Amino acid sequence: MENLIVVLEKIITTGVAETLKVTVVALFFGVLIGLLACLGRMSKHFIPRAIATSYIEIIRGTPTLVQALFFYFGINGLLVSATGGDVRMTPLVAGMIVCSLNSGAYVAEIFRAGIQSVDKGQMEAARSLGMPQKLAMKEIILPQAVRTILPSLGNEFIVLVKETSILSVIGVTEITRVGQIQASINYKVFSTYLGVAIVYFVLTFTLSRLVNYLERRMAVSD
Repeated sequence: MENLIVVLEKIITTGVAETLKVTVVALFFGVLIGLLACLGRMSKHFIPRAIATSYIEIIRGTPTLVQALFFYFGINGLLVSATGGDVRMTPLVAGMIVCSLNSGAYVAEIFRAGIQSVDKGQMEAARSLGMPQKLAMKEIILPQAVRTILPSLGNEFIVLVKETSILSVIGVTEITRVGQIQASINYKVFSTYLGVAIVYFVLTFTLSRLVNYLERRMAVSD
């Protein structure tokens, strides 16, 4: 019990902050990347549609662990070779990039589903009134789509919290990495990783309750 308390203290004071930092940054840029990728995939032009589709399929078709190793060791290897060792990504920066790109691919599909759920007649009505397609998408379609996909974006936030554990392999001092360090110090593996599991559960349970609350509020307003 004493070791569990010590582990929880270490994780909360060190690991949680790094985990939430990566998660918030990844969700912010993931939403931006996902929106651009979604619009690109739904474009009538071949080049943006091909680029967006390729990005989404590649990211969704490869494990996050492989992406983390590729960016931190692979891309860093190229940067070191090109600059003579003067430029390289830190584990935290590499982790944020990986999680942002990974989240963007899934958020793109969330946005696409949300946009497609809006009645096509609304776009046709806007176009019949002389409104340009881009303006109609911005002022009419996207606001309704965002309202629909907010619960899914909340779930993506929860998934991101758990996926940051993968970044422990490249040295990001998030929750799992702090647990690994503590286990190597105290040799009490059971209580250490029990503490890690408890912290993850508390974070994800709290976020899931928040998402459920938002869903109920939107259901009432509807």
